[in-house]
Formats: sequence, structure tokens, C-alpha cells
Amino acid sequence: MSREIYQEPLVSRYTSLEVQQLFSEKTKFTTWRKCWLALAEAQYELGLTDIVSEEMLIEMRANISNIDFEVASQKEKEIRHDVMAHVYEFGLKCPKSAGIIHLGATSQFVVCNTDLIIQRSAMQFIRSSVLQVIKNLSEFCLEYKALPTLGFTHYQPAQPTTVGKRNTLYLQDLIMDLEYIDMYLEQIKARGAKGTVGTQATFLELFKGDHEKVRQLDSLVAKKLGFTETFAVTGQTYTRKLDMKLAETLAGVAATSHKFAVDLRLLSNLKVQEEPFEKKQTGSSAMAYKRNPMRSERLTGLARKLMTLPQNFALTYSNQWFERTLDDSAIRRMDIPQCFLLADAILKLFVNITSDMVVFPAQIEKHLMAELPFMATEKVLMEAVKKGESRQEMHEVVKEHSLAAGKVVKEQGKENDLFVRLAGDERVPFSLQALETMVSDYSQFTGRAKEQTEEFLQEIVHPLLEKNSSQMKNIDSSLAV
Repeated sequence: MSREIYQEPLVSRYTSLEVQQLFSEKTKFTTWRKCWLALAEAQYELGLTDIVSEEMLIEMRANISNIDFEVASQKEKEIRHDVMAHVYEFGLKCPKSAGIIHLGATSQFVVCNTDLIIQRSAMQFIRSSVLQVIKNLSEFCLEYKALPTLGFTHYQPAQPTTVGKRNTLYLQDLIMDLEYIDMYLEQIKARGAKGTVGTQATFLELFKGDHEKVRQLDSLVAKKLGFTETFAVTGQTYTRKLDMKLAETLAGVAATSHKFAVDLRLLSNLKVQEEPFEKKQTGSSAMAYKRNPMRSERLTGLARKLMTLPQNFALTYSNQWFERTLDDSAIRRMDIPQCFLLADAILKLFVNITSDMVVFPAQIEKHLMAELPFMATEKVLMEAVKKGESRQEMHEVVKEHSLAAGKVVKEQGKENDLFVRLAGDERVPFSLQALETMVSDYSQFTGRAKEQTEEFLQEIVHPLLEKNSSQMKNIDSSLAV
């Protein structure tokens, strides 16, 4: 790696080798050659044997990966056309086939079909990573399904929930993301063999006006490239509307990841739940005691970047005049790989964090006890009524002491002494011990949080993971510095 020129951090620091390789020049240009071979094979099989021979096909198959990148690069500088530069270089390796390479096709035959092949593979890789996060979080939810913790609305203390239940919220969003990924994968098709502006005019000429043969050519090329369908109609390119859906789908994964990471950063500040912290990790260069949530912060930053990219795709799609314009080319070269690299980097972090999150029950209990006296006031009222007290009169007593206790907590920084105040008031028919007993079992305040978690895991998450078990990979979640 050169230290003298800019290096893309997504490649040098954050992403998986597999995704980097998918968007490499080697993958792209090798796939171009596979497209040319598929076209020639289909033309031969559909009867153009006077133009395409078996000998040519054998020659092309033998040279799919035999690329002289320097020759192609020099030719592109000369003619200012990347596709024709590679047609030329492929022809040097296949002199018998040189005259039929790219026969009847436009540049977007190889560019679009290759993009679709690579994007489908990349999305399938992202899908596997999402499944791994779902698996990690499901195990975490199961372990902590019954551990009460303070809930928050508006980032203000609210009724207790459980640690497991809270994390089912992220799980549910990830499952939605998975569904959107599957919708995208269902929509992706081959561009096929559509000709210069999508009318298949050149192919119709090659097959001497035989419309059925041209339709078969389109279908057969798609099949050879691994697709079951082609877009029924195209201009010169497949619709860039599909690229919009690609970006929106990956941005959705980023948004889910962002919410999780921000929540974990807030929990880290409360010292109740943290991301993994390695034995030799340094949290701060100045403050040696710190355990900064650096992975969650990095995840947040990467997700923020990905969430902003869909606008570019909308602008590109909406500016494709008529059958196409070339203003999509440069930005797609950057944004499509970057979308997938960002999603990979985000999920790599998400897998890593959820593999070994740390929970601190004692801190959770401390926060609960600081707020539970306020939350238990409704129970105090109900129990007082059972003893014959007036609910309205008791409500005024509880309100009086609650406001006073809250003021002491906020203004003097003292512990919540609401129960002490209530126990010392003759109007309240409970001792301090009786009041404390009312909140001794935290689970009574968590409603069906435990049961909801169990039901969600058993009815939705576990069947999903079982159904997709063969598609899950061991994601390398090791992180760069």
C-alpha cells in the first residue's frame, strides 16, 4: 500500500476482502468477458453458426481470466472508451474470435449486466451479515429476557422494561431490513441483450427479422449469466430506478444500525450496558480510565454517510433523459461500490459489538431504585384504597411528597427519599419496610416484557434463522484500528 497517495479508508481500514474483491477491476472485466461469451454462445446455439463457430467459443472460454490490464489501459487512453479498449484486448487474446466479440451489442450490454451480477452477489453477502446480527441479538435477548431495566421515553426515566425486550426492537427492525433486501433481490433481473437503445434492432438484423429468435437470445443470455428473468423493456441501460431501491435498502440497514449504536452509546454513559472492550484497548490518550464506545461511534459515523447516499441515486435516475445520458456513469462508479462497502463496514461492526456485549446488573438496579419509588406511587395508591383510604386524598399526599423528593434529588443531588417521606407521614398507612416491599420484585413493573421477548423469539426470529441457516456465513468481524 502506497503511503504517498490517498487511500480509501473503506478499503484500507473497514471492509471485508470479499466485498472489496467483488468491486475490483479484475471481477468487473472478467465478468465483461463472461457476458461476451454468453452472447456468442447464445448466438451460436440459436443458429448463427455461419458467423460464430465452436472454435471461437473454445478460444473465448480459455481466456476469460487472461487479461492484460496494461494493454487495455493504454488502449483506453488512446480511444477514450473503456469497453472498446477491452474488446480490443480480448481480441488480442482470441484472434479467431476477435471479429465476433460484442457482436450486435452496445457497451451497456456488458456494463449493465455486469453491474447487476455484482450487485446481486454483494447484496447476498450483506444479507448474510444481517442474518448474523439477528442471530447475535436473538441470543442476547434470550439471555436477558427477564432482567428488568429502566425504560426511557424522551430519554427521561419511564416504566421499566427488560434488557432483552429492549433489544427485540432492534431485532424487529433488522428483520424488516431483511425483508426489504429480499424484495430488492426479487426485483433484480438481467438487462439481457437489448441492443443500442433497447429496441434489439441489431439483433433482429442478425437473425434476419426472426423476432422469436431475438426473444430467445435475450432469455438465453440472461440464463447463462445466472438470471431467470430479464427486464421486459429497457432504454440503453436497465432502469436506474433499481439503483434507487438498492441505495434505499442499504440506507435502511444503516438507519437500524445507527439507532442501535446511539442507544448503546447512551447506555454506556449510564454504565449499564457496553460494547466489548479488549484487554489491551486504550479508551483515551489522556484519560486512562475511560472506556469510550469507539466501535459504536464508528458505526454511527459510517451509517450517517450511507444514509445520505440515496439522494444521489434519486437525482441520477430522474436525470436519465429519454433512453439514457452519460451523467450516471461517474457517480455510479463511486456510489454503488461505496454503498456496499459502507453497509459491509457497518455490519462488520454490528456483528462484532453484538458478539460480546457487556451488561452491568448492579448499575441497572441502582438506576431502577432511583426511580422506582416514583413509578410505584400508583401501586401505593391502590394498596391504600384497599386499606380504606380515599384515593383522591391519598393522591394529594403522594403528589406533595413526590414533588418534594424530586426537588431534593435534582437540586441537592441526594438520593430519592420518597418512601422515607411517605412512611413518616401519619396520613399514609404504610411503614418504610412495607413500602420497600412493594418494589422489591422489579419484574412486577415490566408487564409482559419477558413474555413478549419469548414469543417474538419463538414465533418469528428462531423460525427465520432456521429457514436461513444454510445461507448464513461465519462473518469475519475482526476490526482494524
